[in-house]
Amino acid sequence: MLNQSSNKPKNTSKWWREIGMVSLIILGGATYGLLQYPQDFFSSKPNIEQVTVNWQIPTVQTFTGNTSGVWSVALSNDGQILASGGHDGEIRIWNIEKRTLLHRLPAQHKAVLAVAFSPDDSILASSGEDGIIRFWNWQTGELITQLASHSKPVRSFVFSSDGQTLVSCSWDKTVKIWNWRTGELEHTLEGHSVGVFAVDISPDGQTIASVSKDKTIQLWDTATGKLQQTLTGHKDSVRTVAFSPDGNYLATGSNDTTIKLWDVTTGSLIDTLKGHESLVNSIVFSPDNQTLISASQDKMIKRWDWKSMTVLETFSDHNAPVNSLALSADGHKLVSGSWDKTVKVWRPF
Repeated sequence: MLNQSSNKPKNTSKWWREIGMVSLIILGGATYGLLQYPQDFFSSKPNIEQVTVNWQIPTVQTFTGNTSGVWSVALSNDGQILASGGHDGEIRIWNIEKRTLLHRLPAQHKAVLAVAFSPDDSILASSGEDGIIRFWNWQTGELITQLASHSKPVRSFVFSSDGQTLVSCSWDKTVKIWNWRTGELEHTLEGHSVGVFAVDISPDGQTIASVSKDKTIQLWDTATGKLQQTLTGHKDSVRTVAFSPDGNYLATGSNDTTIKLWDVTTGSLIDTLKGHESLVNSIVFSPDNQTLISASQDKMIKRWDWKSMTVLETFSDHNAPVNSLALSADGHKLVSGSWDKTVKVWRPF
């Protein structure tokens, strides 16, 4: 029987707790799966209405241990390893399937604002308030090398798909293009009038998109570092940006609560998605190019059919703003990080 006041299953059997299996409870003609997790995880309290009407709602695993809000999350390309960067200055690395914490990397950044795995999964990179980009052997926790050229916090960075190039952006108003393996700074891009929130690089590696507090989106030629286009339309700071998997479209999220979709070739605005009630912190395209997932200060994660401009699902398991999203290469596993100090893994997604 379900305890309606707490919305949690009654703890009536030690056997269920110990084996961590799925309990099936019949309530009002609907079947609910309640999954118990080991010590470092706990099952989220699902929205009863969602579970009732949709059997495809993902199972949610919650990773705890952060002492403050989570700024950023990353998934290895095989979907097995999870990394998070926190306001507490620590990087935590987990093996998702084994449900074990592999490393807690030392606080060297103040807040860790961004984390990402290299395309071959050999390296975990991180950046933070001190303006330095660090590269770690995530299997041993060893610091391998670092890049120091930005004069202010590095808010975001991204690897090219071939793993040769890294693009970073900072509150110092610049975007930098690196050969990160040699440490060579190839270009410094100057065009934004205030701090740069986020960058992405097209799947073919030829175009960089940067977004800023100045409300603009700028498209750059990776090889030359030349500005190609400046896109305008948002009414407030633009916080997040993502190329579609085919490279033809660009999605941007803003403090104005909207997501805008752009044609990369022409720079024209295709449409505007409205649904969040506060600023949009993170967006990712699904690998099949059919859906877009967004996270917001309103604590919500939304999955969109971006071609029909409709919200397919809204997930509300976080109880504070959701800062970051990462999606596995097969699109079946989503990770979210929040100011509620948790990281959640959603699957199947």
